[in-house]
Amino acid sequence: MPTPQIPDELLANIARRAVARMARTDRPFVSERVLGVCAHRVRDRRLKADLLGEAAAAQLGRGLAPRHLFHAYAAELTCADVHLKAGRKKEAAASCAKALLLAFHRIAHFDSATSPLADAPARFTAPLRRSRTVKALLSSRTRREPAAPLPTDRPVRLLFAHSGNDNFLPLITRHFTESTGVETRILDTAADPVLAPLAKGMSRVIGRSLGIGADYGHKTEAALRPHLDWADIVFIDWSTAAAAFFTLVDPGTTRIVVRLHSFEAFSYWPQLTGFSRVDDMVFVSEHLRDLAVETIPGLTGPGAPRTHVIDNAVDLPRFARTKQPEARFTLGLIGVGQVAKDPRWALEVLRLLRRRDPRYRLHLIGDLQDPATSPAVERYQTALLKELAPLEAAGAVKQLGQTDDVPTALAEIGTILSTSLRESWHLGLVEGAASSAVPVVRDWPFFAGRPHGARTLFPSDWVVATPAEAAERILAATADEDVWRKAGHDAAMHALAAWDWETVKGRFDRLLLDADCNVSSPVEATLRKADAQ
Repeated sequence: MPTPQIPDELLANIARRAVARMARTDRPFVSERVLGVCAHRVRDRRLKADLLGEAAAAQLGRGLAPRHLFHAYAAELTCADVHLKAGRKKEAAASCAKALLLAFHRIAHFDSATSPLADAPARFTAPLRRSRTVKALLSSRTRREPAAPLPTDRPVRLLFAHSGNDNFLPLITRHFTESTGVETRILDTAADPVLAPLAKGMSRVIGRSLGIGADYGHKTEAALRPHLDWADIVFIDWSTAAAAFFTLVDPGTTRIVVRLHSFEAFSYWPQLTGFSRVDDMVFVSEHLRDLAVETIPGLTGPGAPRTHVIDNAVDLPRFARTKQPEARFTLGLIGVGQVAKDPRWALEVLRLLRRRDPRYRLHLIGDLQDPATSPAVERYQTALLKELAPLEAAGAVKQLGQTDDVPTALAEIGTILSTSLRESWHLGLVEGAASSAVPVVRDWPFFAGRPHGARTLFPSDWVVATPAEAAERILAATADEDVWRKAGHDAAMHALAAWDWETVKGRFDRLLLDADCNVSSPVEATLRKADAQ
């Protein structure tokens, strides 16, 4: 039966009334359905994108993940493609920026218990792979020459770059600084007086990649060229602004290595990075590599970088401390300053334990997240504090706050928890295991059921699916002091053998100093650059 054609103006009025109603209720299901029906029948591309974008912005402003987020950002990308085809590069860049800001909004991926990208990685990022504008961003940044072999007549020059976060670099930089035949420099693009004003702003990165902003391009070239000319290898930690910034410039014969940790995979920066100018991509776990390769267009196809999996660099022996017998009943959670850490899950485990034995208690290490971060964080923190109040009053929970002396804090902890919604590697859990605390790892929901995740990163008996399973593992492992100490000792031995810096540093040597530089995990084959490069 034919459907009568409804004018776009009428559909838009109905859709905007639905958006207004959504703003007045916490149960917007009907309004969202009405919005969806109307917006999808609108024929004008610009009006459709505006309607869906306004609705998404309204929901995000309230701290809610929009039902139509996927369609909103896809519609905006369509507008970008129309502009690009017509030669309106400035308008294409603006629409592309708007689309990426919608697609990777923190409410949808960081401040909620779910993420549309984690739920359906390929589907959620499909508009990026289809977009002519995104393809243009990537294809515009190729390199004229392959990376040169390492020099044999002088020290290898190794530049470590980051954008304001060197938390995971000190052991690596110290190791290579002390290595014979290596000369190192460290560059913080967010603090360097020349680079800092240039190394930020997604709109400029997009515009330059589409061929506009020539003045910005000249300044970027002039600022980065001395660093690229000096270095044989640039190792960029975190796939964020520094990686996107460096790849605006042809690196010449300098080899470029980028490391992605975790949150970047849920952000827009990797979508703006010219990976055809990156020789090697390093991940800290298999499951992050899986997700990144599935969702970041630049990591597949001709010219994509080799991919490697190398564990984080951690000095684990320093966490070995003598634990007193009372530590057997103390749980520990390191890092509570993000919704992704989900400390409420730890509280549920604690409540289940205390029903069986009131001696169990919990230490929370780290500061709670600022509720002003977003309405979603505020809601989570309100619920968390409500649950914390009676437990703290009963002496069952102790908030230790931020500390620079994690080994001492871990000496009082007999069971170390990982209760997160997502992790790449979970440093705090590994440190706790090295201290001889019994590890209990939630099967991180963002990766549960996928080929790799917590169950492939850690021994299977460490990983549980529910708070009830966590409680049973803890009760069994702490049944008596001898059982508990043996379980903790076994965990420490595994952590030291698998993840201590003395084990891991050789992989960095092979990555950066060996000609083959293939240190990929044996679980998956590498994605290699074309032989022609």
